[in-house]
Amino acid sequence: MDDLDRQILDILRRDARTPYTEIADEVETSEGTVRNRVERMMDDDVIERFTISTRTGNVQAMLEISVAVDVDTKGVSERMAEWDEVDFVWMVSGEQDVVLVVDAADTRGVNDLITKARDQEEVVSTKTRLILDEELG
Repeated sequence: MDDLDRQILDILRRDARTPYTEIADEVETSEGTVRNRVERMMDDDVIERFTISTRTGNVQAMLEISVAVDVDTKGVSERMAEWDEVDFVWMVSGEQDVVLVVDAADTRGVNDLITKARDQEEVVSTKTRLILDEELG
C-alpha cells in the first residue's frame, strides 16, 4: 500500500459513495487508476466492506467487555457480532478484550445489551461509554 492508496482510503472513509471520478480529481490521477486500486484493495482484503454511518436519533454506545483468560475471544466476538443492535465488534488489547459498538433505539436497548453481555458465561466484567458525538476525519 502506498501513499496514493492511503489518499483513496481517506476519501472513501469520509464517504464510501464518492464517485471514482471525484476521487481521481482530488488525488490527481485517472478514474481508471482509482477503480483499479480500489478493486485491488478489495481483492487484498485491505477494504473489507463499504458501510454507512447514520444519524438515527438512537443511542450509540461502546460496551467494553472483559472475558476470562482461558476464553476464545474470537468465538465470543463472532457470537456477539450477530446481535441485532451491534454495529461493530473489535477485539482489543488492554483491560478489556472486546468492544461492541452499538446503536440502540434508547437507553433501555443499551441496558438490555449490557445485560445480555453480562449473561454470557465467559464475560467477567463490562464497562459502557455512551457516544455523544462523532466527527469523521
